[in-house]
Amino acid sequence: MTKNNAILKTNKVSKVYNEGKSNEVWALKDVDIKIEEGEMMSIMGPSGSGKTTLLNCISGIDEASSGTVLVDGQDLQKMGDRKKTRYRASRMGFIFQTFNLIPVLTALENVEMPLLVTGAKGKEAYDKAMEMLKTVGLEDRADHKPSELSGGQRQRVTVARALVHDPAIVWADEPTGNLDRETAFEVFDLMLKLNDELNETFVVVTHDKQIADKTERIVQIESGMIKK
Repeated sequence: MTKNNAILKTNKVSKVYNEGKSNEVWALKDVDIKIEEGEMMSIMGPSGSGKTTLLNCISGIDEASSGTVLVDGQDLQKMGDRKKTRYRASRMGFIFQTFNLIPVLTALENVEMPLLVTGAKGKEAYDKAMEMLKTVGLEDRADHKPSELSGGQRQRVTVARALVHDPAIVWADEPTGNLDRETAFEVFDLMLKLNDELNETFVVVTHDKQIADKTERIVQIESGMIKK
């Protein structure tokens, strides 16, 4: 696996709710993280520790109250909402616990979506989506809708959708949380394989120590701060 530069760097990222009021709450405080290209890193911590808040802030889903977030050299904090949305669509992949597949679309159409919204032509999107479904072992389920797939198959479609447009980084929030143990390890082993073969960068939020132990590095967060 090649690692030659930082794909993500944060500097003193904080998230404060009710800022300036007597009941302000620090969800994150002065978080510094550096992630190398091609790395697979997990974020762990107890419930309410700030794991998902951190993921949301460093992926641009939510805005940090202060600090700097650089993804592939781009400063998310300096982007307007529209530019940030376009950047997430073109340069980031997302894997959620609840799959977030569009129920009326087939597996193929769900995987095509990131390509189509960023301007790919129909034939190009079709070919890339089919190739990605083949990579995750679901080419024979391309015309099935999410309701016709098992939980593990739905998460494989989500993985394919997250990777089909060759993103700079993939964010995974509890990607195995809705799966039974055997399926969870199968899906995560697939993610590990893709991380290795495609040199794709993954940041995984998980409460599962056995899953986290499979990643190269574990970052522990507690009360909104990284444990040293």
